[in-house]
Amino acid sequence: MALFFVVLAVGAGSLIPVQAGVNASLRSVLGSPVLATISNFVVGLSLLTGYAVASQVRMPTLSHLATAPWWYWLGGSMGALLVLSGVVLSHRLGATTFVACIILGQLTASVVIDHFGWVGFSQSPISVQRIAGLVFLVTGVALIHRS
Repeated sequence: MALFFVVLAVGAGSLIPVQAGVNASLRSVLGSPVLATISNFVVGLSLLTGYAVASQVRMPTLSHLATAPWWYWLGGSMGALLVLSGVVLSHRLGATTFVACIILGQLTASVVIDHFGWVGFSQSPISVQRIAGLVFLVTGVALIHRS
């Protein structure tokens, strides 16, 4: 079962450069990286709303929503910044360098998040192996960017 989820995650990851390229191309038509990003979210919101209605997802009450800490709501703004960065940077860096930099940022942040146990993750201390892995990633990004 775990392999199935790994394959799904790899498949989802393969969409990152495609999404960045599609949105950057849309930017050239719309004339604005912000409008391309907004279009991305409007289409996504429309599809997910249609799915929620069709599958009869139960909506939580406002009082239940109010119990969530303020930082639970930051995911949307982070998603907007990630998509906007793809619109602005992907065609300038190329798909490979852009995704390599995204992965480096994700894994660096993940090591720190795990070390401190932030945002609901279990605490897992930084190790020599993890630091070595990050050094290899930085080296890999440098090699990819120079090629």
